[in-house]
Amino acid sequence: MQPTAALAGFLTGAGLIIAIGAQNAFVLRQGLKQQHVTLVVAVCAAGDIALILLGVAGIGAAVARFPLLLEVLRFGGAAFLAVYGLMAARRAWSGGGGLDAAADMQAGWQRTLLVCLAFTFLNPHVYLDTMVLLGSLSTRYPGDARWLFAAGACLASVSWFTLLGVGARWLQPWFAHARAWRWLDAGIAVFMLTLSVLLLLRPLQ
Repeated sequence: MQPTAALAGFLTGAGLIIAIGAQNAFVLRQGLKQQHVTLVVAVCAAGDIALILLGVAGIGAAVARFPLLLEVLRFGGAAFLAVYGLMAARRAWSGGGGLDAAADMQAGWQRTLLVCLAFTFLNPHVYLDTMVLLGSLSTRYPGDARWLFAAGACLASVSWFTLLGVGARWLQPWFAHARAWRWLDAGIAVFMLTLSVLLLLRPLQ
């Protein structure tokens, strides 16, 4: 039962986390630029771990009873994604998003930290996936087995963000030219703005 619970947690967590999302796109971009990668990976993984553990502890059920909180997160997240999407669209249009050392120096770790925290905690779906869904699934496992389920899900989060952030360097040869970065930023812009519109149009359930 116990190894099964840990494996189930890992597979379920991986299925939810690996799905392409705004946070993943941000981590990928930071990894490609090799800018504050350790900080970004640590913040994303720590955020997931904290929310997963809160969900398994039962907080997720309480969050689900307060739809107003999720609505605040919904509109706040939509606004943030819209702003970031427009910034990416501007980079794609002007070509200002390459491996520019001077630009990297301007983007300090404090700003990167704030943006990473916003991607982590302003996305209402992260609460539904980690706290509510994983928290609910953990109740299928009695006693300490539910915490092994949580451990498996946490391990999936750490593994994925590490792979995405650190492994992105292997894609750098593809992004040696400014045109590739413009295409990447264009894709990020479309993705972020689409998510923003979907958050506005679809109430959270």
